[in-house]
Amino acid sequence: MEDYLIYIWLGMTFVLGTIVGSGLNVAIYRLPLEKSILWPSSRCGVCYQPVRWYDNLPLLSYWVLRGRCRACGTPYSMRYFLIELFTGLVFAGLFYLDIVVNVSDLLSLRQMHTSIQLGAIPLSAWGYWAGHCVLVSFLIITSFCDLDHREIPLNITVTGTIAGVIWSVLFPWPWPNERFDWEWVERRNTEVQQRLHKGIPPSVAAREAAQREGRDPFQPQLLIGAQPWPVWYPLPAWAPAGSWRLGLLTSLAGIAAGTLTLRGVRFLFGLGRGKEGLGLGDADLMMMAGSFLGWQATLLAFFVSVFPALAVGLVQILFRGRQDLAFGPPLALGILTTVLGWRWLGPHFQILFFNEGMLLFLGVFGAVFMFLASFVLRKIRPA
Repeated sequence: MEDYLIYIWLGMTFVLGTIVGSGLNVAIYRLPLEKSILWPSSRCGVCYQPVRWYDNLPLLSYWVLRGRCRACGTPYSMRYFLIELFTGLVFAGLFYLDIVVNVSDLLSLRQMHTSIQLGAIPLSAWGYWAGHCVLVSFLIITSFCDLDHREIPLNITVTGTIAGVIWSVLFPWPWPNERFDWEWVERRNTEVQQRLHKGIPPSVAAREAAQREGRDPFQPQLLIGAQPWPVWYPLPAWAPAGSWRLGLLTSLAGIAAGTLTLRGVRFLFGLGRGKEGLGLGDADLMMMAGSFLGWQATLLAFFVSVFPALAVGLVQILFRGRQDLAFGPPLALGILTTVLGWRWLGPHFQILFFNEGMLLFLGVFGAVFMFLASFVLRKIRPA
């Protein structure tokens, strides 16, 4: 086998993405209008003539028809073509980052690095990539619906949430790292804790414990899986690693974190500012993301999304004057950035996410700060 197979896979994932993108175009147009995406078949919005299958080929048909209806000549928006192209690029990009580069540093893919580079992709790698593609597809739909209507339909986010729960139950953390030595983790953690009680620095304790086992002293305590982290660590006795119960619990915790955090921010901002700052659709979008990712990545994704939101808001103020911001696209970008960057972001917050006292303190501090900041903004610039 030669490494050219990787390029064949990249091309095939791109083509698959354009096909999915064609379906996403239908969903983006119809779902906000509460229309079925299955019936009737695609047709011109002016002459209502059905679009023939050979006029509905992703990317190609738009240029063959020069962006017009074959029957009446009405021009189509180029956005249909661009969404198909964008989805194809995203699918191929996720394949490259998730599988070829192994950007999340999954242990199972690291062990198969040589065969993957030769084009032999294991089923677990395809499954991991497919889960991200499903999540990104829902993010694309919600983002464009928000841009078009300043609204994210509940039927989209509920469907996405159900898909996320099913995904999490079928592939619970630490999947796809099924063969990881969990007894080693427990032995190392126990010994590190014993040495910490004796006053030995954490880094020294971890290194000594690892060297006695002949292991990497810098092996992460928590591996990244399809769900970046489990709902809590140490794991509950009734929800061991790889069990459907752990997957369900992690997904439900992510759902709660996503929807309650955004609703809490909306309430506090409205209380202090005197007007709504976020729509309920944004909370539903994060609920959907939480069903795939669990609560830790969902919370971090919200804070990451603030930066692209500020950038987009500044551009709108400079070039369009005062205008309400569609927060769905920055949230989607924050979610994708967090998923792909969890290998670097997660370890910096591990001590926070698994410490009840720190979580409670930061939650109270954040709520008070949000209210005071919005109240000060109300006094400086009345609504």
